[in-house]
Amino acid sequence: MYQEFGISEKIIELSKEAQKDIEPILKKIEEICEYNSLKVLKAFQNNNISDMHFNQTTGYGYGDVGRDTCEKVFAEVLGAEDSLVRGQFISGTHALTVALFAFLRPGDTMLSITGKPYDTLDEVIGITENPSSLKSFGVNFEKIDLMNNDFDYNAIEERLKKDKVKLIEIQRSKGYSTRKSIKIDDLEKVIKHIRKFDKDVIIMIDNCYCEFVNTKEPLEVGADVIVGSLIKNLGGGIAPNGAYIAGRRDLVNLAAERLTAPGEGKEVGPSLGITKSILQGLFMAPSVVASSLKTAVFASKMLEKLGYDVEPRFNDERADIVQNINFNDETKLIKFCQGIQMGSPIDSNSIPEPWDMPGYTDKVIMAAGAFTQGSSIELSCDGPIRPPYTAFMQGGLTYEYGKLGVMKAIQNMDESVEEK
Repeated sequence: MYQEFGISEKIIELSKEAQKDIEPILKKIEEICEYNSLKVLKAFQNNNISDMHFNQTTGYGYGDVGRDTCEKVFAEVLGAEDSLVRGQFISGTHALTVALFAFLRPGDTMLSITGKPYDTLDEVIGITENPSSLKSFGVNFEKIDLMNNDFDYNAIEERLKKDKVKLIEIQRSKGYSTRKSIKIDDLEKVIKHIRKFDKDVIIMIDNCYCEFVNTKEPLEVGADVIVGSLIKNLGGGIAPNGAYIAGRRDLVNLAAERLTAPGEGKEVGPSLGITKSILQGLFMAPSVVASSLKTAVFASKMLEKLGYDVEPRFNDERADIVQNINFNDETKLIKFCQGIQMGSPIDSNSIPEPWDMPGYTDKVIMAAGAFTQGSSIELSCDGPIRPPYTAFMQGGLTYEYGKLGVMKAIQNMDESVEEK
């Protein structure tokens, strides 16, 4: 069967060696999965989820009990006062945009303390000129870069003492950079540092790719509001679209009035039959995130054995489901991504090529043979066509499918592996 799938004996043997090496790491992932599963199950039972909550609403969506109860479940799981969980969000970037425009006003300053945010926010913020950006509305943007993969505490202190900052944004996952992702303990430390100098600044966390990787979420360590996508971790590979904003009730209400309309907020927004998928996705999310982490650990060990620069290493503590592989070679990056596509259940006969994607400054190659378009909790891999030609791999609905996809990608990338 492996041979029919185009995987050589050499790759099979390499995978067996890698599997032995990573067994203790996989066990730890399973323990975290069990904890988060208990947390989710408890939230479902505490909110008395039943079949009636799966009913759909249309039009304005008034009195949608399923939608409202679903948001209570998410709030409990994430440690929030309230949450906004809607299919009307088209992506994580959209949810971040809604949050930023909800919280910031002309003359306010937004400060990122993890450097420049993800590429798709460039036009939202105004780093790249856009007449609809925050900058065009008079919102100021500043950033403080990380220092050796840690927060620049002195620079943060100096900036907060200078004049008022309305919102601090922290992007936990690395985006298209080669820095390390932000661990929950480091997040807690910097939040405590911020509060020494400003008790009121809004601390907003871009939590995409990070949910259920550990047993704590950012709201539990002092953040005010978190944002994430449902076609990533918390959707469990089942939610067909959507995103969430969770945290302080006043901030969630502001976001709701920006998503819908002032005076209407959370009271409107039809579920259109999506609530069952969102809840079922959340229910499956601890297990699916665990599978994604196992896939990433396996890929890290396999590629390290073949001499490639990987981050994180297989035994590093992880903050998200993303695995970086620095190929330092454009062709190998492209071949690896194409191999992931070949190892996918959907569109496996398609060959992805780099192209000019909306919202990105460089050409990007994206491989995602997924049941949900653009889903990155399903096995996917992408990367900008720029040095050091880094692949950003994430996802895996099951560990078994994830392993097969990684093996296929390695085989496609470097047929000379037989000689290594």
